[in-house]
Amino acid sequence: MNHNAPQSPAPQENKMGIMPIAPLLASMAVPMMISMLVQALYNIVDSVFVARLSQDALNAVSLAFPLQNLMIAVGGGTGVGMNALLSRSLGEKKQDVADKAANTGIFLTLCSGVIFGVCGLLFSRAFFLAQTDIAPIVDYGTSYATICLGLSIGIFSQFCFERLLQSTGRTLYSMITQLIGAVINIILDPILIFGLFGFPRMEVAGAAAATVIGQITAAVIGLIINLKFNKEIHIRLREIRLNPAIAREIYHIGLPSIIMQSIGSVMTFGMNKILISFTDTATAVFGAYFKLQSFIFMPVFGLNNGMVPIISYNYGAARPDRVKHTFRLTAAVATVIMIIGWAAFNLIPGVLLSFFSPSAEMLSMGIAALRIISYSFLLAGFDIIAGSVCQAIGNPVHTLIISVCRQLLVLLPVAWLLAQTGRLDLVWFAYPISEVISLILSIFFLRRTFRATDARFANLNETP
Repeated sequence: MNHNAPQSPAPQENKMGIMPIAPLLASMAVPMMISMLVQALYNIVDSVFVARLSQDALNAVSLAFPLQNLMIAVGGGTGVGMNALLSRSLGEKKQDVADKAANTGIFLTLCSGVIFGVCGLLFSRAFFLAQTDIAPIVDYGTSYATICLGLSIGIFSQFCFERLLQSTGRTLYSMITQLIGAVINIILDPILIFGLFGFPRMEVAGAAAATVIGQITAAVIGLIINLKFNKEIHIRLREIRLNPAIAREIYHIGLPSIIMQSIGSVMTFGMNKILISFTDTATAVFGAYFKLQSFIFMPVFGLNNGMVPIISYNYGAARPDRVKHTFRLTAAVATVIMIIGWAAFNLIPGVLLSFFSPSAEMLSMGIAALRIISYSFLLAGFDIIAGSVCQAIGNPVHTLIISVCRQLLVLLPVAWLLAQTGRLDLVWFAYPISEVISLILSIFFLRRTFRATDARFANLNETP
């Protein structure tokens, strides 16, 4: 053996394993929070411009939300699974598994885009007819959903490439891709909706076209950035194929997230059915609420997305103190954000609703709704972060149980029961009631998860 031969340098430790938690979380989460805020902005811009067409147009976009949420569920959930597996593998120094997670994740993303594209082209009109027989709403909604789903390869690819950047700590680049997509959408919205600068007036279809153009552009830029700057993973065309073992692991982590978000689509569909039995103005209020609450929840989701790879990496690297410190700090920040949201919804609900050109009836109805629902915000921040901790360290079923109980077994039945009183204002109380149940379950499952984690690390320390 030649002892004078040059030694290979030790692999450099990722910042997620060595950087102090507070600045690390800030560096990971702040870019994501900013980009998610911009995401919320361009989500609401669609509805703001569409509301100027008519209340039917606003209702159409509102009723399409479950379909959009379903795409977000599949794209985001697949990304969560890929992200957690990739970050954990890097923490465990398993480069081959990390690369397989990236390439298999891209393959699954492309498959999702194809499936949703076909469904959008075939079933969009049937979806709207199942909710209402008002012809303008059905026509507007069909054109909107056909475009958004038919070209859904954009949103799925955008999710995938952003998650790849997040999984290695490059959240600034992830923010850049989201910002570009959002700005393009915001610029194109009024141009395509109202036919400015010589473009044809597309109305609701123009909002959909602006959305998918922004998504596809962001996806292309995200791919380029990954290939050029994300050196910790290796994307290779020949490796973009199904690896059954890796796919199972991705969906073991990500499927509960997909189901949870999909449950949100079922919940939204059900709430729209309950509300439209009062008046179609109630569904417009519900749609406006969902757009407005995204300004509160999106930063929390951005914070959450910054937390997950830190938790996963340090769990894989057997550093429980960093795992728990990250959770405590993230939960505290999320709670502060939600308190600010609660204050805004209580103090200036009329100002918030004014962006949607509301009628007097919609304004009166909406002020009561925003104030009542906002009390659920006070608990929701902790619930979101607690659930993601369970997912990040391998207990996603706990989060699934919480979500199913909150949105299907509590929220919808309670809303339906309250609707039987004939008083719309009581229906909104289903939100804070369901969040209380969610808090109880979140605390229970989080304690179980941390006990199991402590036991795992104790066993590792005892192993010679």
